[in-house]
Amino acid sequence: MSGTAGQVIRCKAAVAWEAGKPLVIEEVEVAPPQAMEVRLKILFTSLCHTDVYFWEAKGQTPLFPRIFGHEAGGIVESVGECVTDLQPGDHVLPVFTGECKDCRHCKSEESNMCDLLRINTDRGVMLNDNKSRFSINGKPIYHFVGTSTFSEYTVVHVGCVAKINPAAPLDKVCVLSCGISTGLGATLNVARPWKGSSVAIFGLGAVGLAAAEGARIAGAARIIGIDLNPKRFNEGENSKCSQDENTVKEIWPSLSFVNPKDHDKPVQEVIAEMTAGGVDRSVECTGNVNAMISAFECVHDVSSSDLILGGGVAVLVGVPNKDDSFKTHPVNLLNERTLKGTFFGNYKPRSDLPSVVEKYMNKELEVEKFITHEVPFAEINKAFEYMLQGDGLRCIIRMDP
Repeated sequence: MSGTAGQVIRCKAAVAWEAGKPLVIEEVEVAPPQAMEVRLKILFTSLCHTDVYFWEAKGQTPLFPRIFGHEAGGIVESVGECVTDLQPGDHVLPVFTGECKDCRHCKSEESNMCDLLRINTDRGVMLNDNKSRFSINGKPIYHFVGTSTFSEYTVVHVGCVAKINPAAPLDKVCVLSCGISTGLGATLNVARPWKGSSVAIFGLGAVGLAAAEGARIAGAARIIGIDLNPKRFNEGENSKCSQDENTVKEIWPSLSFVNPKDHDKPVQEVIAEMTAGGVDRSVECTGNVNAMISAFECVHDVSSSDLILGGGVAVLVGVPNKDDSFKTHPVNLLNERTLKGTFFGNYKPRSDLPSVVEKYMNKELEVEKFITHEVPFAEINKAFEYMLQGDGLRCIIRMDP
């Protein structure tokens, strides 16, 4: 790969020309990395709800044409000036947020919200010169969250690249660069359940099931999954289940399920009755403000707990609509319930993500059960179809034919 260093690379990329329109495989030019940048050869990528959300132009001022994609695994092709901790051939995960290691947040053990490299969904250019590294016939094609992994090659700021164990299979661990780590970290790093505790998970997509995986790893005695999708609760052996239904039912046998539609009272009251006062920890992964309120109010107060443990803790992961407001009675806080939020599971990308990969390598973390589909790059639009239909958890997109 070193033979292409310093040169423009022509490769295939899936370009979104308009909001909500199928991606088009185009030949693009990818410029060499500049200072503090690396150019990556993407081997595997996957589709996340965030890609779909912004592809539909629901979350920002529309910015097209654009190359989406941010969950991926690849190899460093070349590095720009001042890059010292990566070299060609390194196996890496690009990440939608970064770690400059110099700002107050990066130097703090309490925060992963890097001042320089935290996620910016509106920016479509590189920080170095406010220009895109992608073009077609001289016309710029915009980046997405600094990664743009729906391209055979991409350019990323070095602070948004995690170097990982080269023995880790990139077709599996690529999913750790966003959703799975977000849910896992929300439980392990923020909610922090203990062995024998009870945990409620709101939303059973990939992020929520990763939060449930964190509860399993922590040794929680009871894990309750809450979801409005009736397919999640299918129990008939002869019924027609999609792949994600079978995954939830069969591969997460420790989960018990609650569908709020099946009850005539608020789901937080249902959970309180199930658990003699409320759960020890809850993790909300939907972005729905009503689910957020329920997640907070379903944890027990101090009167329902061992006084040594105190009140329950609720962690918010999902991103609400900008006009939503969170409403609960102040007594819920006075009775020692705690409400927290988290971003990317409180993981620092460069410092912490390699250790998450090692959890997988050491068989502490199961990743395969999140991967329900796989398609070649030429069929990337099928991955969008699967997600829009609610079919499956993660779809791996193979960049090689």
